[in-house]
Amino acid sequence: MPLIRPTREDDIAFLPDIERSSGKVFRQVAELAWIADDEVQSAEAHRQFLHTGLSAVVVDASNRPTGFLCAAIADDTLHVWQLAVLAACQGQGLGRSLMLAAIAHARAEALAAVTLTTFRDLKWNEGFYHKLGFVTLSAGDHDERLARILANETAHGLPPERRCAMRLALC
Repeated sequence: MPLIRPTREDDIAFLPDIERSSGKVFRQVAELAWIADDEVQSAEAHRQFLHTGLSAVVVDASNRPTGFLCAAIADDTLHVWQLAVLAACQGQGLGRSLMLAAIAHARAEALAAVTLTTFRDLKWNEGFYHKLGFVTLSAGDHDERLARILANETAHGLPPERRCAMRLALC
């Protein structure tokens, strides 16, 4: 069973490299390969999640982070902003364990749902979250917050036809 714990200040230095490594999988999709070389979340953004949101890491036997999850509560929903696992550690259930920990946190906080945005039609994105019980929302089912997030992603170069919002109802 992977060890998941809250992110600590001394973990933050490892997180950008984890995200860079995690993004290498996008090289498998020609039109999304640029994401592998795109900028990653800054140390300051990670620090903000550490202090105001939910930030958790999965660690190896030496207590070094090999994956992380960043989320924040918006109204009655936990929104997952980022999930990343080192490329060498993918396929071992670490991302799943981080997501299950976030879902358990949302349940403990008596939240109504967990949401996220991701790429459509990629087994390690939309397909992965479907296996956890998430439902892909149609555009008509986006609340204002999710619509804003998707619009912001488009403004930052992500192809809107490849993006989707997903929701896991907890009640």
